Amino acid sequence: MHSPKMTAALVVLLTVDSLHFVFGRIFAPLVSPFVSAFFVLGIAALEIGIYLAIRRKIDLHLLRKHFKFFATIGALVASATVFSYTAVTYIDAGTASLLSRFSTVITLALSYFWLREELTRKEWIGAAISVIGAFIISFQPSDVLRIGSLFILASIVAYSLHIAVVKRYGDDIEFGNFFLYRVSMTALFLALFLGISGEVALPPTANVWLLLTIAATVDVIISRTLYYWVLRQMTLGTHTILLTLSPFITVIWSFILFAEIPTPQALIGGVIVTAGVLLVTRQKK
Repeated sequence: MHSPKMTAALVVLLTVDSLHFVFGRIFAPLVSPFVSAFFVLGIAALEIGIYLAIRRKIDLHLLRKHFKFFATIGALVASATVFSYTAVTYIDAGTASLLSRFSTVITLALSYFWLREELTRKEWIGAAISVIGAFIISFQPSDVLRIGSLFILASIVAYSLHIAVVKRYGDDIEFGNFFLYRVSMTALFLALFLGISGEVALPPTANVWLLLTIAATVDVIISRTLYYWVLRQMTLGTHTILLTLSPFITVIWSFILFAEIPTPQALIGGVIVTAGVLLVTRQKK
């Protein structure tokens, strides 16, 4: 059984985790995905840096010692963020989030083949069912939906790889500095991607700056702090499985804020993905 502290952390994590694609959808008509991704992570890095500097907790030796580790996860998270923010310019946030649960299959595979965590027959069956659901969501008649789905798949591959790297090499790194350098390195790679894209620009209005700051605080600092804290308390496979409900909360947000509803085919695929993941969840109990 989880402790009350863990249960509360999971409830808040599910709520804020469901907002990732919602923020991407909000920014889509305002600025390019490269601009929004860079400023969200850049503002978050600044906030974390100020907090740790005030407490005199910044450890530069840690960055030098683990530079390759931070550079690797920074590049992976930067890629995942740009892909996901780009995806919601093609498809609704609910569909994007439903398809993102396919990450369960990737992380389970990584946990088995790389981290050597044991998986049972039911877990493999659940993963196979999730694959079928992901294909149903992805292969829809519209070319726009296919393009958006490809961006989501690219995003979850990059993010799942980052989770596995963190789980294998980052569990023992002091969390405050780990988080600072993870977010800062991500922002640096996003600055590089922004320069290559040729879409360098400042947010156009004070309202956009405010939205970017809110996203940085909620979607990066609060969400990822809980994400990594929970990750350190359990196995990679179980951690991924517990985030299964997040897409359905995203669908609700998407309907409330944008009056967008995933297509019936996307919803069916999402239910199948979830059924596969729930099969694994039952086994994990």
